[in-house]
Amino acid sequence: MAIARVFVANRGEIAVRIVRACRKLGLEAVVGTSEVDRDGLAARMADRAVCIGPAAPEQSYLNVGAVVQAALGTGCDAIHPGYGFLSENPALAAAAREHGLRFVGPHPEVIALAGDKLRSREAAEAAGLPVVPGAEVRTLTDALRFADDEGYPVLLKAAAGGGGLGIKLVWRREELEGLFGVAFAEARAAFGDERLYVERFIRRARHVEVQVAADECGVVVHLGERDCSVQRRYQKLVEEAPAPALADSTRAALHDAAVAFARAIGYRNLGTVEFVVDADSEEFFFLEMNCRIQVEHPVTEAVTGRDLVADQLAITAGERLDLAQEYVTLGGHAVECRLTAEDAAHGFRPTPGRITRFSVPELPGLRVDTHCEEGTVVPPHYDSLIAKLIAHGNDREAAIEVLRDALDGLKVEGVPTNRELLAHVLAHPDFASAAVTTSWLEEAGVAV
Repeated sequence: MAIARVFVANRGEIAVRIVRACRKLGLEAVVGTSEVDRDGLAARMADRAVCIGPAAPEQSYLNVGAVVQAALGTGCDAIHPGYGFLSENPALAAAAREHGLRFVGPHPEVIALAGDKLRSREAAEAAGLPVVPGAEVRTLTDALRFADDEGYPVLLKAAAGGGGLGIKLVWRREELEGLFGVAFAEARAAFGDERLYVERFIRRARHVEVQVAADECGVVVHLGERDCSVQRRYQKLVEEAPAPALADSTRAALHDAAVAFARAIGYRNLGTVEFVVDADSEEFFFLEMNCRIQVEHPVTEAVTGRDLVADQLAITAGERLDLAQEYVTLGGHAVECRLTAEDAAHGFRPTPGRITRFSVPELPGLRVDTHCEEGTVVPPHYDSLIAKLIAHGNDREAAIEVLRDALDGLKVEGVPTNRELLAHVLAHPDFASAAVTTSWLEEAGVAV
């Protein structure tokens, strides 16, 4: 490969995942860590680890200068940002290019376009994709006019938001009057961008996303879709591939739309085009594109038999994708759940602490992606994800059964987790019949 040493600019399970992919490809991996992560599993697995700053993300994992200088100082050829942190920050991609480093992801200009909800909507419309009726709003008057014309409820969003952040559901006119100023301030504080837009809210919505892969030679393919409708406050809990209870015509149209959008914006590397699907009519709309590897990528790996992180690295090295669309085949069904250190009894409050016991049963069809083991400290500074449990079976029922058995046999002590919630979801008849929407957890009283 044209790259020999990769700087891993992330932490936790995704850093471990990237190190393993580098090992598989015969590449050296250098992990950049904060002070509290210096003894973590990723750092111990890597060929080398280097501290890039204090625990505070702004001074380490979100510090573009520190990441680039650490990559250069350790002789790396490329930077893999994982997900979260700087993964969709065009500044890191641009800085890497400026210093002769390869960025494992699309070009900075594409990241900037895709990360801007307003520009990406325009690009989607130009490419022929359906978009949810919506508009940029600069004043409360603009927002009220749109909502009054379209009808409530509506979603008020930060234009630069992502990952479920910067979104407010507004049911009535008086709520919009009260929330507009709050949303404006939050958008400025969280994303450095005050722009807002408002769009129609689809009451029974499914979240379906299509994995795409594109190389520097112009090959663009889809690798199937995932359903990520089990969410709590726009944060995904359970994901699966392929999406259940979806008409073949809708599935094919989603695939075609995702590939068309990726081609239209000149996308390169792995990415995910996200859609909202009306659960009643199966009418779908473009939502956004994520320019990174997704947390839920293992379910796609399970049904396609591909290593998506290895694909990322190969594309970054300038290699041509070794597949055509007609050769992409899916086998069986996969379901993933996110195990987090959260206290469900107290509003899902993050619960940092030391894990004193961590044991996952070994089961056929079960994969566990984690950075945790007995003695691991879950710090208060970052996401509370402990592990991802991924089950693959011949069909959906078999995969769910494996995952339920895994949760039954899971032993985690030292910090509270969301295990019981996950087990409840998987055992619920609504989930078994694929009758869930993005608001199902709250509406069914499963979680609040």
